[in-house]
Amino acid sequence: MNYFVTGGTGFIGRYLIEKLLARGGTVYALVRSDKAEQKLLDLFADHQHQIKPVRGDIILPGLGLSDEAKTNLVGKIDHLFHLAAIYNLDADAELQQLANVHGTLHTLQCAEALKVGCFHHISSIAVAGLYPGWFREDMFGQAEHLDHPYLQSKHDAEKLVRDNQAVPWRIYRPGMVIGHSKTGQADKADGPYYFFKTLQKLRRTLPPWLPTIGVEGGYLNIVPVDFVVAAMDHIAHQPEQDQTCFHLTDPNPNTAGEMLNIFADAGHAPRMAMRIDTRLFNFIPRQVKSGILKMPPIKRLMGAVVKDLGIPSSALNFVNYPTRFDCQNTLDALKGSDITCPQLADYAPAIWDYWERNLDPELSLDKTLAGVLKGKTVLITGATSGIGEATAKMLAGTGAKLVLVARTLAELKRVQEELEQQGGEIHIHSCDLSDLDAIELMLERINDQHLHIDLLINNAGRSIRRSVEHSFDRFHDYQRTMQLNYFGCLKLTMGLLPGMLANGGGHVINLSSIGVLTNAPRFSAYVASKSAMESFTRCAASEFSDRNVQFTTINMPLVATPMIAPTEIYQQMPTLTPEQAAEMIAKAIIEKPKRVATRLGIFGALIHAVFPKLGEIIMNTGFRMFPDSPRATEEVEHKEKEKPSQEMIAFAALLRGIHL
Repeated sequence: MNYFVTGGTGFIGRYLIEKLLARGGTVYALVRSDKAEQKLLDLFADHQHQIKPVRGDIILPGLGLSDEAKTNLVGKIDHLFHLAAIYNLDADAELQQLANVHGTLHTLQCAEALKVGCFHHISSIAVAGLYPGWFREDMFGQAEHLDHPYLQSKHDAEKLVRDNQAVPWRIYRPGMVIGHSKTGQADKADGPYYFFKTLQKLRRTLPPWLPTIGVEGGYLNIVPVDFVVAAMDHIAHQPEQDQTCFHLTDPNPNTAGEMLNIFADAGHAPRMAMRIDTRLFNFIPRQVKSGILKMPPIKRLMGAVVKDLGIPSSALNFVNYPTRFDCQNTLDALKGSDITCPQLADYAPAIWDYWERNLDPELSLDKTLAGVLKGKTVLITGATSGIGEATAKMLAGTGAKLVLVARTLAELKRVQEELEQQGGEIHIHSCDLSDLDAIELMLERINDQHLHIDLLINNAGRSIRRSVEHSFDRFHDYQRTMQLNYFGCLKLTMGLLPGMLANGGGHVINLSSIGVLTNAPRFSAYVASKSAMESFTRCAASEFSDRNVQFTTINMPLVATPMIAPTEIYQQMPTLTPEQAAEMIAKAIIEKPKRVATRLGIFGALIHAVFPKLGEIIMNTGFRMFPDSPRATEEVEHKEKEKPSQEMIAFAALLRGIHL
C-alpha cells in the first residue's frame, strides 16, 4: 500500500509515518528543502527503502510537484494524509490563512490530480470555535465565535474538504495534542504546558502538602500523540468510513482545575484545594469584557502577569472553554481494537518529566553568573567576611568588575589580593556604612573612578540578640541597628539609583532576614531595621518597575558568620554556611525574583498572616525554650556553657534557620 503524507517531519506526522511503515507500505513524504529531506531520512534511517521524499510546498498550487513526480505517482497513492498546518494560536493571521487554508486547497488539488484513494484531513477541535455545549462529529456549520484567526483558519480548511466532490475524504479532529503517553516526548510546549511554569514556581516556593487557591474553568480535551496516531491509523484502514468525521478526543475530559491538579501531582507542586470557577464571569457581556481588557492600564497589568507566569495571553481565552466533544464515531470505529484514550492522571508524570528535562524555557536561558554579569559592575558591602566575602569569591571569575566595601582597609586589601589572583578586576573602598557622611564621600570616589554600578548587593549589617525585657534601658541598640541596617543601606541605595536610571537599568539585592517573615523573638531591633528596608524596597520597586530597575529581597536564614559568633548556643544549631548563603544570592542575580526565601520562611509568613495567634504561640514556645545569651542578661561570669537539650535541638531542627 502506498501513502502520501504532508507534514511528515512534524510532531504528529513522524509518529504516523512510523505506523504506516510498520504496515510494510511505501510512504511518499512532502519536503520543502534539502534540510527537510535529510531530517526525514535521518528520522527513518532504518526504512530507507520505504521512505520516498517528494519535493514540494503546500503554499504552491498542486503542492508545486514536478511533472515527473506527478507522472510517477498518479493512480498509485491509496491514502493521502494532510497534516501540514500551523498549530499556533499566536501566529500571524495571514500566515495561518496561507498555510492552513490555501495549503489544504493545494493539497486537495494534488489529491485530485494524483487520483488518490482517500484524502485524510487532520483538522482540529478548533473548528467548533467556542460553541457552548456538546459538539457532535456530524456538526460543522453550527460553530460559534470563530473570530480568532486560528479557529477561523481551521474551520475554513475543513470546509474546503467537505465541499470537495472529487476525492473521498475522512476528517479527524484531535483534541489538544500533548506528548507521548509512555515517554512524554513532545516537540514544543503549548496548550496545557503553558501552565507548567506556574506550577513549578509554586513547587519551589511552597511545600507540596500545602493546599492553595486556584481557578476552575471549562473542560479541556487533552489527548496524547500516540493515541491520536494509533486511532487515525486504525480508522484510515477501516472500510466504509468515507465522508465521515472523527473526534479523536478523550470521552472523559478534565476541567481546567482538575487538569492543573493532575499536573501539580505529577510535578510535586501544591494542589489547589479551593478552585474559583472563572465561568462565573461569563454573565458579563463579551463586548464589555473586551472593552475592559483593552484599557491601557488593564492591558499592561495583564501583560505583566502573563509574562511573569510564562503564559501567552491568548491561552487565557481557553481557560473557560465552553465546548464538549462527542466521539461516538471514533468509539464505534475503534471497537475490537485495544486503542483507547488513556486517563490524563496515568500519563501526566511522563509528560511533566519530559517537559522539565527538555522543554522548560529556562533550559534555553543563560543561567550562569558569567552570562548575566560579564561586563557589569557589582558593589558588595560587608565584603571582607561571612556572606559578603563568600559572594565576592563566587563572583570574581564571572568577568564582572567588583567594588568591595567594608570598614577595615587591611582586610579589604587581603580580599583584593586573593581575588585578583583569580583574574578579577577588584576595586576596594573602606567605609563605615553607619556614617552617612562617609557614604557620601565614598559615592564621590566611585563616581570619580567612573564606576557605574549595575548591581548593588546590600549585605553589610548588624544583629543584636536581646529580648525586649532586657532592652528597656538600651534604646541605643535600636538606634545603631537602624543606623546601619536601614539608614546606611538606604543612603547607599539612593546614591546609586540615579546612575542606574541613567544607564538604562540596574538591580538592587537587599539581604534581609527570615526573622522578618517569622517575627523572631529576641531580634526586635534587627527585624525592625530589616523590615524598614523591605518596606522601602517594595515602594521603590513599584515606582521603578517600568524603568528596568529591579529589586530583590533575600530573607536569609541563620548563617554561620562572625555576626552570630557571640551567641554560643548557635554553634550547635543547624545553620547555613556562607557559601550556601552565597548560592541564594546567585539565584537572586540570575533570576531577579522579587524575593528569595526558604520554604520554611514562606510558610512562617503564611502562618502569621492566616493564623497569627498560632504563629505567636510557636515563636513564644521557642522564646521560652531557648535562653538569652549571657551578654544580653549581663551574666558574663557564668560558670560553664549551657549545652542545648535534646528538646531544644529537635525544636531548632524543626524550625531550621529561624532565629531563636
